[in-house]
Amino acid sequence: MASETALEPARALSRRLHNTVLLKREDLQPVRSFKLRGAYNKMALLSADKLEKGVICASAGNHAQGVALSASRLGTRAVIVMPTTTPQVKVDAVRGLGGEVVLFGESYSDAHAHALTLEQQQGLTFVHPFDDPDVIAGQGTIAMEMLRQVQTLGADKAAKSGHKTRGLGATSLDAVFVAIGGGGLVSGVANYIKAVDPRIRVIGVQMNDSSAMIQSIAAQERITLPDVGLFADGTAVKQVGEETFRIASSGLVDAFITVDTDAVCAAIKDIFVDTRSIVEPSGAMAVAAVKQYVATHKTKGETYAAVLCGANMNFDRLRFVAERAEVGEEREALFAITMPEERGSFKRFCELIGQLPGPVRNVTEFNYRMSDANRAHVFVGLSTQSKGESVKIAAHFNKNGFEALDLTHDELAKTHVRHMVGGASSLALDERLLRFVFPERPGALMKFLSLMRPGWNISLFHYRNQGADYGRILVGLQVPAPDRLAFEGFLSTLGYPFVDETDNPAYRLFLRTP
Repeated sequence: MASETALEPARALSRRLHNTVLLKREDLQPVRSFKLRGAYNKMALLSADKLEKGVICASAGNHAQGVALSASRLGTRAVIVMPTTTPQVKVDAVRGLGGEVVLFGESYSDAHAHALTLEQQQGLTFVHPFDDPDVIAGQGTIAMEMLRQVQTLGADKAAKSGHKTRGLGATSLDAVFVAIGGGGLVSGVANYIKAVDPRIRVIGVQMNDSSAMIQSIAAQERITLPDVGLFADGTAVKQVGEETFRIASSGLVDAFITVDTDAVCAAIKDIFVDTRSIVEPSGAMAVAAVKQYVATHKTKGETYAAVLCGANMNFDRLRFVAERAEVGEEREALFAITMPEERGSFKRFCELIGQLPGPVRNVTEFNYRMSDANRAHVFVGLSTQSKGESVKIAAHFNKNGFEALDLTHDELAKTHVRHMVGGASSLALDERLLRFVFPERPGALMKFLSLMRPGWNISLFHYRNQGADYGRILVGLQVPAPDRLAFEGFLSTLGYPFVDETDNPAYRLFLRTP
């Protein structure tokens, strides 16, 4: 029923981390998730009488699809209770597989309680997504495949190099990283691995805002979270299972790591670079943890496996992932720059960016609106090459007379403030508003600034690199009436496509003072 998925080397990520990273491609299962394994194993062991009556489950989506497909193959009815926060792509997928969807509650725990009620009312068999020995055993088949596959990879490598492998240790994994929601996957993987090769470390991974298992183990009892984060909805569980808690707290799981949203977004990008596939946030948690583990322990030359546990990504979420991936990998630094509100300051600052030590810095974002007669506050994003550069860049700006506040790790700035810089300004007299299309290449902005007359002040500037060949920039310029002909000549000399938005009703409502 479930496919034996590939164990693939992540070559680009491995080179960056100086360790071998292997990806267990559960995102390639027929339902794009490992959950099919446990669901089918549980249902295949039911009696004919129970199968005839039908099954019910509660799920954030992936287990639901596994149950729906398994029920279809086994010829039985499947009622699926899903939280109302479940991405539409998962709801549609379950219905497409023949499942009867019931939307209830904001988390798995809410949906679970409602499913138990329906189980009693309709005489169905409940298929638990994680807290069931048969489900756990089904998920454990992932570990069985991985240990066999890593031996094959080692044998192939040895054959190519002309060397023979000597026993299990020659090609064994050093650690396996597994995402945790309710704990079924990590319980199955840990049970199998520790029975076959206890030297391999099993690392459980949770989101920092949905860490029910980690908190339960610390408290030595199952705790219930008052709420959970919903970015990684596949692991958004308020309370872990009794059996999964017993296994995870028994010592079979060697360590636990928490990861945050930015780290997961960066991991989604890493996986895409190596596989050209997009996994869901929960599916990237293990890779985010591998990166964090390597950074913390300074390891080199080891071999790690990360289970890509799902790929049911909501398309609408991709924009957010792309936005945060650069910051999560610290490939983008964000700053609030304070500079004198005087002509030429903007140009001097752009020149300073070009003089920053190290590699060439690309401006990824630039937001400014005139609001003070003496000082200008600018929100700036710059590309970086490695972690920790933002502190050095801020120091360089400060040294050269531009007061800089590092916002790279400021959640308010990353989520909200960057989109709110602006508003109407009583100081922006004689303002003309224009939308330009600039080629995304070095020097385009400086050409624009160098052709401007010194008397024309920039009163508004908004730019964000969207990864396209051409950047779209919104600029406000203060152009006195006597300079209008000269301004038209400037626009024709510039050679960039533009639209004059000075009479745009949205501009007049939100950005221009009557």
